Amino acid sequence: MQQDLFVKICGITSLEDAQHAARCGADAIGFVFYEESPRFISHHRAAEISQRLPEHVSKIGVFVNADRKFIHDIVSHVNLSAVQLYGNEGPDDLVSYEISVIKAFRVKDDFDAEVMRNYIVDAFLLDAHKEGKFGGTGRAFDWNIALKAKEYGKIILSGGLTPSNVEEAVRFVRPYGVDVSSGVESSPGKKDPAKVREFIIRAKSIPSLL
Repeated sequence: MQQDLFVKICGITSLEDAQHAARCGADAIGFVFYEESPRFISHHRAAEISQRLPEHVSKIGVFVNADRKFIHDIVSHVNLSAVQLYGNEGPDDLVSYEISVIKAFRVKDDFDAEVMRNYIVDAFLLDAHKEGKFGGTGRAFDWNIALKAKEYGKIILSGGLTPSNVEEAVRFVRPYGVDVSSGVESSPGKKDPAKVREFIIRAKSIPSLL
């Protein structure tokens, strides 16, 4: 069965970048609510941007070991479509959300995809592990691990993706979706319009076989 690839442009900090991603065909944009990230955005600014995006574009909030109330408040204020959770959440921590949940894993060479078995979530995001970094590392990981991970649910491939390698990544992994941040930037938090357009065109040129 063929299904269009889900493409998320993450680390959005401006309305201009968000609207450009939407015009180019992005299915989702990501807001990073982690203050230590160079792509951090306040919930007030994210709400302003969210209100001015097309309804069909998903607005995904990225959180790192955040308090449940903090997440809930931002979901309501920004009108998020989903949450993407980096951190130490166990399977039992994710069952009571009333919104779509993407569980992110930071993948090392010895990552055991078996740990994903007990999570009941809408999708998994696999990103490269870099000590002290949660996303936006610009580093790739062994895509063979993503092939194994597909046994446990929908996989959104992240980590080191760029316009020049996204076609290869999609052909190899055949993921549900791809996620990019640093790979389409001119500087942290500022997207390069040409790179965003090229990334989306190239990613969507190859149907994802699920």
